[in-house]
Order: sequence, then structure tokens, then C-alpha cells
Amino acid sequence: MSPKASEELNVLARGRRVIDAERDALERVGRLLDTSFKEAVDLLVDCPGKVIVTGVGKSGIIAQKITATLNSTGTPAFYLHPADALHGDLGMVRGDDVVIVLSKSGDTMELSLLLPSLRRAGVAIIAITGNPDSALARSATVVIDCSVEREACPLDLAPTASTTAMLALGDALAVVLYESKGFTREDFALTHPGGMLGRRLLLRVEDIMKRGDDLPIVGRMQPSTTSSSRSAASDSAARWSRRKAGCSASSPMATCGGCSSAAATSSR
Repeated sequence: MSPKASEELNVLARGRRVIDAERDALERVGRLLDTSFKEAVDLLVDCPGKVIVTGVGKSGIIAQKITATLNSTGTPAFYLHPADALHGDLGMVRGDDVVIVLSKSGDTMELSLLLPSLRRAGVAIIAITGNPDSALARSATVVIDCSVEREACPLDLAPTASTTAMLALGDALAVVLYESKGFTREDFALTHPGGMLGRRLLLRVEDIMKRGDDLPIVGRMQPSTTSSSRSAASDSAARWSRRKAGCSASSPMATCGGCSSAAATSSR
């Protein structure tokens, strides 16, 4: 085997090792899932205020993604940076809110400074942490264990498997939450009007059809007995009919999406 081929196999093996480590982490958090997960879902379902998600460093980036998933699936949420919270953004927090706090160690300095203020505010705290004995866990209303045996990083330092586990737990919370709320495809379309699903479910003919003076009207035609004239007249009449309906198709045999939709509706 050539040195180049050997190096390629080595790189692929190392890549698979990372993926295997993260898969093992997901299997572990799946096994660790217990009644605390249901308690967290219940807190979120019954939350009369806002859902706030916070974390520092890589955990903070995962917190932002979880926030985005909650917002897009019908649960208003926002990300709160712990440092900004300590310098005024705590004003957004109210006692009827639920705060989801992500931290592998559970003893991060910024979070340790923030937790007393959250307790004074009276919020419910859902901790997603790899350390059930941490200061975060002791301050939390509900603790979800996301501990991993080791990171995918060969030095066991860079957050890799642990952040994958956090992200999966956040997705699990968001999905089970929206299922519990009865969130539908139509609801999803309302929060994604720019996506394909949103356009397919929300766009109507009246949104794009031409109206009034914008309609191109064909003038009165002279009668003719020749077959070619009759064909031309038929084509013109067909185009006139479609244009009256706001159709944009140019070929006599073509139909636009609006025509097809209207035809399908009228046939039912």
C-alpha cells in the first residue's frame, strides 16, 4: 500500500472514531433518560411566561440552537448570555418564566454568579448538565443528566460528544413539547413563510394574480371561417380566459399553478 493510500485510510479511521464516540454518547444519554425528562416537559407545557435558554462557550452555542428550534416549533423562547444577564439583561426575566441552563461541568463561573439571581427571581430552572452533583444541579428545579464517558476529542478536552448530547436532549425537549401542544404542519408553515412548506401551504392564487387595470384584455376579434383563423381565435380566447383569471401561462395548452389548483378544487 502506498503512503498516500495509507494516510487516507488513517484519516478515515480517525473520522469514524469521532463519529462512533458521539454515537456512543447519544446512546448513553438515551439510557440515562428518566422521569426528570417528563418533569421538564411538564414545566415547559405549563409555563405561563417565557422560555429562556442560557449557557457559556460551546454550551452557549448549543443553547442558541435550542432556542431557535423552540421558536420555530411554536414555543416563544430567547437566548440569554450569562455575562449580559449580569449587566442588565436580567430585566427580561420574570418569575413565571422557565430557564433552561446548559453546562457540562455545572460549575462554570459565569453561571455560578447568575444562579443566585435566577433563584431570587423565582423562576423554574431546568439543568442539562454532565455533573448531577454540581452547583447548577443543586440550584435546579429539574436536572437532566447529559454526562458522557469521554469526549470525541482524543485529548478528552474539546467539547464534542458532550455538546452533541446536549443538542440531542434539547431537540428531544422541543419535539416532545410541540407534540404535547398539538403543533401542526400548518402551524409550522406560519413560522416558516419563506420556506418551501410555508409557500406550499400559505400561498394563494389571490396573492399573485393580476387585478383591475393590470389585466391584459384581448380586443374583439373579426369572425372567420378558415380553420387556421378558427384555431387562432380559439387560442386567443383561451389566453383571454386565463388572463381574466390572473393566469400567467403563455402557451394555449399550458396552465399555471393557480389554474391547476383551481381546477383541482372545482373537481372536488
